[in-house]
Amino acid sequence: MKFLQKKQKPDFEELVSVLAGKKITGDVLYAELLIDEEIKKVLLEDFLNDEYFPPPVFSWGEKKVDLMNFNEKKNYYKKYYEKTINFYYRMGYSMVTDMMFINNFESLNPFKIRSEDTAILSKGERCWAVEGTGMIKTWGDLEKFPWKIYEKFIEEYINILDMLEKMLPDGMKIGISATFYEEPLEWIFGYENLFYLMFDNQELVSEVYSRVGKIIYDFYKAAISHQAVGCIFHADDLGYKSGTMISVKDLNSLIFPWFKKFAALAHDCNKPFFLHSCGKKDEIMDILIDDIGIDAIHSFEDESYPVIKYKEIWSEKVGIMGGVDIDKLVRYDEDDLRLYIRTILDSCMPQGRYICGTGNSVTNYVPVKNYLILLEECVNWKEKNF
Repeated sequence: MKFLQKKQKPDFEELVSVLAGKKITGDVLYAELLIDEEIKKVLLEDFLNDEYFPPPVFSWGEKKVDLMNFNEKKNYYKKYYEKTINFYYRMGYSMVTDMMFINNFESLNPFKIRSEDTAILSKGERCWAVEGTGMIKTWGDLEKFPWKIYEKFIEEYINILDMLEKMLPDGMKIGISATFYEEPLEWIFGYENLFYLMFDNQELVSEVYSRVGKIIYDFYKAAISHQAVGCIFHADDLGYKSGTMISVKDLNSLIFPWFKKFAALAHDCNKPFFLHSCGKKDEIMDILIDDIGIDAIHSFEDESYPVIKYKEIWSEKVGIMGGVDIDKLVRYDEDDLRLYIRTILDSCMPQGRYICGTGNSVTNYVPVKNYLILLEECVNWKEKNF
């Protein structure tokens, strides 16, 4: 892949300008919410002549080194971020999305199902949500939850940003990322427990979401003004293929007021608020754009919410990110995959307000060859069309 040998010129401000509709470029910019560690490892070691270093805390809170007493663990964090930043830089990205804060918060979660990971680049084990229950079922459980620990996580995360400011190449920024709706859903309550409590004990549900909302708000407020940070890239999966998980009425009362506060924090610092959300979003797109004020939307799936459709309908009002369907990225042969990616670029690029990438994230079951084909098609599109 010749593009891996090119000298990269990250430009986060250009990415923001493209998504805002202030600039149309023939260069296909790209970004990701997540790239699995197993993918990074193969590319660093086999393609980029570098070594891989594991993260201090993995997604789902599996930890080697947590955020407490950061200065004692600074060398570990520094080496991890050096390798991570080099990966994103060499691969041509302008933004490194970082979920270290929320991964530390999720390390409090004892409710996990472990099973064999059968992906191409296996983790060994994969963690799943228990679904039926979680840490809080009663008001008594609420008071036992270690709410205050997040304050220390925030304090130590700012130390990370101070370190990253000195490490980032010119033009590259951090996209700080956390989840809000999903934390009670997946482990603080658990899916079934939450859905029952929304009818049986609405006050408890409201109180937990208020507390979790404040945690995420305090994190974003502390971090967004930092020089190393370019945006908030918030991540909350609100729906299924058919629509939202909970009613729009409940989203409006429990979730969206906090989204609006998160977006305002970014905008008060003249920085954008990007939203990743899986699920069919047709019913809530106008709320997300007009009321909450998102600057770009991410996460698409061809079967029910394809990127080309969303680009046609909403790109006059909001930036569109990603969209290469994960199922096709995994299963298609090279010729079909290249044609499919070109079709997306041909449809989405000419009017602007689009940056490419996967429809969700670069998972460890995506063949590395196919991921590289995606990036190569992005790099080559300008030469074929301008």
